[in-house]
Amino acid sequence: MKFSTAALSASLAALAGSTFAQKLEILSPGGPNLWWVAQSDNVISWTCTTSPYTNFTVLIANSNPSILTSPLAILPQEPNYDCSKLITKDQINQPPGTGYTIQFANPFNETDVYAESQQFEIKNVGAAYPATSATPSGASTPATGSATGSSSAASGTGSPQSDSSKNGAGSLAAPSGLAAAAIAALGLMFA
Repeated sequence: MKFSTAALSASLAALAGSTFAQKLEILSPGGPNLWWVAQSDNVISWTCTTSPYTNFTVLIANSNPSILTSPLAILPQEPNYDCSKLITKDQINQPPGTGYTIQFANPFNETDVYAESQQFEIKNVGAAYPATSATPSGASTPATGSATGSSSAASGTGSPQSDSSKNGAGSLAAPSGLAAAAIAALGLMFA
């Protein structure tokens, strides 16, 4: 059996690339420039094209237990392909304050957190929304959508997604890097 250093390196690179490229990040809200407004419609956006998860539970948490003792589910099961979601004032009614985070968790075990936003503030009713330019675009967010909110409704510009992304078939391509690494490793054994 003959092992090639180049083939082994290529196998490891393919395996590492497939593992690290799949990442779920919450783009907004979060940080000092992306807040929510109390008793108003607000938007959550995330990197849906690089997420290894097909769905998750959306929760809001706060580092101050006098504001929120434990994470509170906002959406019990959110499909990843949405890429952003309008949260209406009827879905959540948290008081103004700092230290809030949004969490995406396993729908069957909310303590299994897939992603957490940066801390953000919920400002008083009537406060201005963040500038649309403050929302990071993220290299992996779809170019066809907008993830910013308005005081009355979310902007839904863009073209409809393909059926393969809506039915989860697009996620079948995610493990291809792992398959390539396995094939390369088998090739090493027979070289």
